[in-house]
Amino acid sequence: MSTLVVCLTRGALVTEPPVVGSAAVEQLVSTVGVADPEDSRVNCILEGLRVATELEDATVAVLARTDQVGGDRDVARQLDELVAENAFDSAVVVVDSAEDERLLPVVESRLPVDAVDRVVVRQARDIESTYYLLKQFLGDEQLRKSVLVPLGLTLLAFPALLALSESLTVALGAITAVFGLLVLYKALRIDAAVAGFSRDVREALYGGQVSLVTYVVAGGLVLVGGFLGVLGTSSLEGEGVADPLLLVQLLHDALPWVTAAALIASTGRLLDGYLAEDDIGTAYINFPFVALAVGLAVRGFTAYILQVSDAVAPLQFPAVAVGSWEMEPFAVTPGTHLTGFILASIVVSLVGVRVSAYVSSTDPEDPLERM
Repeated sequence: MSTLVVCLTRGALVTEPPVVGSAAVEQLVSTVGVADPEDSRVNCILEGLRVATELEDATVAVLARTDQVGGDRDVARQLDELVAENAFDSAVVVVDSAEDERLLPVVESRLPVDAVDRVVVRQARDIESTYYLLKQFLGDEQLRKSVLVPLGLTLLAFPALLALSESLTVALGAITAVFGLLVLYKALRIDAAVAGFSRDVREALYGGQVSLVTYVVAGGLVLVGGFLGVLGTSSLEGEGVADPLLLVQLLHDALPWVTAAALIASTGRLLDGYLAEDDIGTAYINFPFVALAVGLAVRGFTAYILQVSDAVAPLQFPAVAVGSWEMEPFAVTPGTHLTGFILASIVVSLVGVRVSAYVSSTDPEDPLERM
């Protein structure tokens, strides 16, 4: 059986990966080790050479991924090249960190994995080693910002909060809350989302994208809808109305504006795709119909709740006279009103599905002409 001993590493190599064969890998580890003896990849590559020598009919290879977006795809591409050029029956994966081990499914999807070898470097446990590790930690700018800055701010904020509140419980509670928000900020990668949003805004400003204007308009419509919703709830206050009913009234009054904001924002995205001559996905085409359908359905349910609770009067139609024909005034019952909105939302969603299917089945080069 032919076994591939694959070393998964990160960062750029002096040789274009994949590096295959014992001779090439030995030359690579010598080059990497001389350039930086502290590089953890040296231990990973040496472990791969050791495993390959202990196995029969084994080939050692080093795959490298970059830290940029799409680095995992580089590893998949390198592995595909190896599998296409050689007939391997199984693989042994060698990694030196949990971050590299996350690439294990990439290997498992192409070759049966017999074992995973995790390289753990033994460190000296004396004072000199501790000092060295602390020095290395303080020299890492990213770690300093992630650990030392929050710790320093906590030490500064604690005596200040204690002096202002004169309560140890309040001071500890405030610091714990702020620290919890910081942990969530990092864990949920909100910083990456904020950075990506600012980058998108800059590209939109310099690229002249229509969606930037439509997003601003959409944000204004949402603010107007929220303001009108709050004004609508003020008319119900002071009449013994339950709090859930106030929330329903707020949603009922704000919903048309929020739906209009979603339609305008999606329209700007469609126009950007058309002007850039990009392939507009069916999701962007179907989103306005989905937003309108959801808006109609929720509007119907909120109106029904308000009507059955006597917060608002049922829908009234005045008398209409055309020639000798005359229609008496009548009121629409809450159930009939809700049924009409539900049917309208279903029709709108079906139209959206039909339009998306039609667009996806026609020439993608002219996205607006196919509609």
